[in-house]
Amino acid sequence: MVSIKGGRKQLVTGAVATVTAGLAFGAFALSGTANGATETAEAANAGRHTKPTIVLEHGAFADGSSWNGVITDLRADGYPVVAAANPLRGPASDAAALRTVLDHVKGPKILVGHSYGGNVISQAATNDPEVKALVYVAAFLPAPGESALELTNKYPGSTLPGTLDPVTYKQADGSTATDLYIQQDKFHHQFAADVPAGQAALMAAEQRPIAQAALEEKATTAAWKAKPSWDIITTQDLNIPPAVQRFMAKRAHAHTTEVAASHSVAVSHPHLVADVIERAARATVR
Repeated sequence: MVSIKGGRKQLVTGAVATVTAGLAFGAFALSGTANGATETAEAANAGRHTKPTIVLEHGAFADGSSWNGVITDLRADGYPVVAAANPLRGPASDAAALRTVLDHVKGPKILVGHSYGGNVISQAATNDPEVKALVYVAAFLPAPGESALELTNKYPGSTLPGTLDPVTYKQADGSTATDLYIQQDKFHHQFAADVPAGQAALMAAEQRPIAQAALEEKATTAAWKAKPSWDIITTQDLNIPPAVQRFMAKRAHAHTTEVAASHSVAVSHPHLVADVIERAARATVR
């Protein structure tokens, strides 16, 4: 395990493998080529394979822009990137939406999920031989039959419920549903405490709501049972308690990296997140 505190890396002796939130239909942000066919000049000159495409899935209360710093680093190192827009309606339907992106991107892929996005990638990657590795970033790794809400409450520490702003509305069929936001004046402390206040205020204004039902929907599959996984555990996380993250990573036999960061680690520590993703790519695509 690698432990990172205050931005400095400290190798911790012992085994590396400790088992430690889609897509608006038809719309996703591309960085590089969608089919992963871009090959760096270095790789071409060396006669090496094309680098895998990195597919990024954001979580609740966020959007694709949360990956901007990570995308910048990955592109600089020659990786094609696709940042999918997560509908945040429910693991099954969101995974189906992500599958349309995965089916469009040809060649080997590394699938990355933040927060609730971990639920989505765990289902979307099941039985896909082109997804070579899974990277979880302050994320859920549910087993079949588990929900995000259930896992969040497995150990104490989440202060998310007290910050939520629920919005209930009528659906086309006359039934009611509830979307969840984080109250904007509480967003910085709750979600992105280590992000500059001005940037966090923009994130709060841009946040996308998640359906309450999505947090209660139980997982049906778990791709981490069959695919190698990497996990970034955020020890200052107020959404998913660190103890919960460690439990899930240990169970999945994931390669773990711990960092003293908020839930928005991809924004506050983009270089670290990109580095872990690239380690997963190098280890699984040869």
